[in-house]
Amino acid sequence: MYQDGVKNRLRMQGSVEPLTRLRCLYLVQNKENGSLRKGFTLIELLIVIVIIAIAAMTAIPMMSSAGSVQIKSAANMIAADLEYAKSMAIARGQYFSVVFDKNTDSYSIKDQAGNVIAHPVKKGFNYVVGFRDKGLDKVDIADVDFDGTDKVKFDYLGSPYNGDNNPLNRGVIRLQAAGITVTVNVEPVTGFISITD
Repeated sequence: MYQDGVKNRLRMQGSVEPLTRLRCLYLVQNKENGSLRKGFTLIELLIVIVIIAIAAMTAIPMMSSAGSVQIKSAANMIAADLEYAKSMAIARGQYFSVVFDKNTDSYSIKDQAGNVIAHPVKKGFNYVVGFRDKGLDKVDIADVDFDGTDKVKFDYLGSPYNGDNNPLNRGVIRLQAAGITVTVNVEPVTGFISITD
């Protein structure tokens, strides 16, 4: 009977449509003056709160894992570029080096004369890789150690040197992001490149 009175009152006002479209609203008739009030039920509010909580619980781990995804991408990119410099040295029969800059979190590939080479894919650009430019803004180059230098040079056999003409004894690039450390290693003599956590 109550609903019939509400529907009749809405028909007289010419608006039955909002009642059918907004199913989550309910109408309460004020007994004193006969006016209508709109509101949500407690169950409906709890359902919305639970949905928001579930969305938040799935979003928070995704944001914290962004650092781990970025650091793995950066490590793979460095390993690939070290392999590229080594391949160029073998193919062309001359020295190619990779020079790291911890201050700008970047590195470049240089030829035997010390000039930055042209990027093989991005025509008209030098082979300089900055993590900020690549969207890897959470990654920092924490340490670069090629026997005390910040660069590694590959010869025509793919053997690494410490930037001078001394054979490499140790080659390490440490990356950090969101409390995670990943190390890119360059082995002496063979120039084998590996990534460790």
